[in-house]
Amino acid sequence: MTELLTEAPQASRLQRWIDFASAARPARLGLRTRVLLMFSAGALLLAAFLAAAAYSFTRSSLLTQRDRTAIDEVTNHANIAENALPGGAASALLLLESQGVTNVVIWSDQQFESRGTFDESDIPVALRDRVSVGEGTSPPTASRMVAVVDGGPAIIVGLPLPSGAYFEAVDIGEVDETLASVGLSLFFGALITSMFGVVIGWFAANRAVRPLADAAQAAQLIAGGRLDTRLEPSDDPDLRTLAQSFNDMAAALQARVERDARFASDVSHELRSPLMTLAASVEVMQARRGDLPERAQTALDLLASDVVRFQGLVEDLLEISRFDAGAIRLHREDLLVAELVRAAVAVSSVPQTSVHVSDRGESMVMQGDRRRLARVVANLIDNSRLHGGGEAEVYVSEAENEGEPIGHVWIAVEDHGPGVPLEERDLVFERFARGAVAGRRSSSDGAGLGLALVDEHIRIHGGRVWVEDRRDGDTGARFVLELPAEEVGI
Repeated sequence: MTELLTEAPQASRLQRWIDFASAARPARLGLRTRVLLMFSAGALLLAAFLAAAAYSFTRSSLLTQRDRTAIDEVTNHANIAENALPGGAASALLLLESQGVTNVVIWSDQQFESRGTFDESDIPVALRDRVSVGEGTSPPTASRMVAVVDGGPAIIVGLPLPSGAYFEAVDIGEVDETLASVGLSLFFGALITSMFGVVIGWFAANRAVRPLADAAQAAQLIAGGRLDTRLEPSDDPDLRTLAQSFNDMAAALQARVERDARFASDVSHELRSPLMTLAASVEVMQARRGDLPERAQTALDLLASDVVRFQGLVEDLLEISRFDAGAIRLHREDLLVAELVRAAVAVSSVPQTSVHVSDRGESMVMQGDRRRLARVVANLIDNSRLHGGGEAEVYVSEAENEGEPIGHVWIAVEDHGPGVPLEERDLVFERFARGAVAGRRSSSDGAGLGLALVDEHIRIHGGRVWVEDRRDGDTGARFVLELPAEEVGI
């Protein structure tokens, strides 16, 4: 028991350090979010890669095809112009124009001849240098370059002629339009593919974390007292290992808790018989107290006080063991809260404790176990007597900030002691957690089970308990019980 008293504050300090380190660390994304992001990013990258590859292949194919078509067309037009050149470049241009061929420049008689917007200034110098006048019988070789003609992209093809050179600009704007349409289609295709990736990632993330969610739910049930909770075995070998390990851990935990509970229960039961004998012996000795010397009387008083304290500790241990064994059964009945509190105070260790009830608190009714709730109030008054200072006060009122209708009642016990520090306000409701708190309060009596029993009783009644500072600004602690209740007409 001494080890429990000293370990509780150390555990609290360790938990505070863990909470501080967790708050200092940057928040990490959850597993579900990470899986979803990985699937989404993978789908996006894959879609972008495929779209870029398809666009590049399509562009290369279109330009190659257009380039070949342009060379074939320009070669035919050059043959027509060559046959008409003996009549002059102007007659050759006129003949080509009559056949719908424009954007032509002919080099003949040491000068350029052209019609329309395409002229010699649009021909790149490098292309002029490649095209030379020849008079051989071999077929001429076409040279071409991509340039901007009249504000748009075009392939300029040059062919040498026996008596000159032939240049023609072939518009490739329709290729750009086609590529723009293809690019837009690929963009929307990649977008749709990415959306499908997000949907698949969502399903995959849910499926991946479902075993973890089941394990988390099982852990919450175990933490809530359902020690028989187990995970269903899985066909997946990896998940089977996780489920088996979890179930082994839960079984070991259940066995240990049950063993400890049986130990506490057995010890408490075994102590009751000698305690009853000891208490009876003390009563016999107290009946003849006047015949004892003064020192013996003092020793008898100390013995009687310790026997009473020991009996209370045994009863508390028995009650705790019943909670652990799940053997608590509530005998619920309709209770008038104000009447219950007054009766509980009257039979407590400080029956003269003041009870203040609000107007609406007088008409609050709840369903609960009269004996256990009366013990809760008595435990809070005992806690105030042992650890507080001055006279305690009990307040019964409707719950604050709840609106209409009122669904809870508050029972508050205030003392005039040093209060409870913020970092220890959860610790005081743990079993045997006395050390740091009791050291600053006025007495060290008690084993640290009274407030733990209060928390257990209130929890099984569907309520909650907490400690805060006094509302009037004076030094002291205020323990508040919140229980389900309703207001009825009286």
